[in-house]
Amino acid sequence: MLKKLCQDGKVEWTNHVAQRLLQRGITRQEVKQAILMGEIIENYPDDYPYPSCLILGGNHIHVVCGIGEGRLWIITAYRPSLEKWESDLKTRKEH
Repeated sequence: MLKKLCQDGKVEWTNHVAQRLLQRGITRQEVKQAILMGEIIENYPDDYPYPSCLILGGNHIHVVCGIGEGRLWIITAYRPSLEKWESDLKTRKEH
């Protein structure tokens, strides 16, 4: 469903995520590529206002997005840090 919404251009970019992408040097194209080619590594079914998930893209970025009202909502995207993630970038380090 995520990939279909992304392919169909039914993507919502909030002002917050637009600012974060600019600050982090990540393009919208990189985010879309992560969604289309990446894998879901965590699910957040209880997130508000919509259930969301964390995707690891082949371009080594994490994208948090959710589905609601027939749209794909991009929440944030970032380059994962090895301080917080194992080298596979899929597993959180224990604290």
